[in-house]
Amino acid sequence: MASCALLRGGKLSTRSSSGVRTHSQAILPMIQELLAEAGVALRDCDAIAYGSGPGSFTGVRTACGIAQGLGYGAGLPLVPVVTLDAMALACHQQHGGSAILAVLDARMGEVYWAQYRVDGGAPVAVLAPALSTPDAVAPQGAVTACGNGFTAYAEALAGKAFAAGAHADVMPHAAQIAQLGRIAFAAGQAVKAADAQPLYLRNKIAYTSAERREINAAKAGA
Repeated sequence: MASCALLRGGKLSTRSSSGVRTHSQAILPMIQELLAEAGVALRDCDAIAYGSGPGSFTGVRTACGIAQGLGYGAGLPLVPVVTLDAMALACHQQHGGSAILAVLDARMGEVYWAQYRVDGGAPVAVLAPALSTPDAVAPQGAVTACGNGFTAYAEALAGKAFAAGAHADVMPHAAQIAQLGRIAFAAGQAVKAADAQPLYLRNKIAYTSAERREINAAKAGA
């Protein structure tokens, strides 16, 4: 799903698209709609926040690339926001709890995950974002869990106490990215458009054919 948000004063406006269009096709018209609705130009904004990752390679690259293009064009700084941070904030806002575990499906039998405590309405990382197998997810203490990792790897996570009642529908959204972006911008954490970078955590997109054959052979022999 592609989403964008405009945070102006105390008003938060959002747009989302889960249709057939790609993120790159959907996001710019939605941004134009938000700006027109608010009666402001992009250059009137203070900064552009974007979901820096981790996530799918295509999604992360698209978010960073569009933010850079808009930043260059409007002469605005960028504010990278970790997608797991945004998930943790959404989980806290929607379901409560001050200890949050965010688990995002990373494909290839792995997940991106991090643990947070909510302090002053904002998530603070207790365990930094990491890439691992679902079995290696090991939160500290009782947590409120969220993310589609609990759908993708339900069996692997089912034996863990925190998996009961996990909110698998909570995913990264521009609403929380905007809120965390404002906090980061106020803290002086903006960067120049040229310096914006995605956060991948993984250096490869998919297994090679040989690796897939080895994996399948190992499963067959298990």
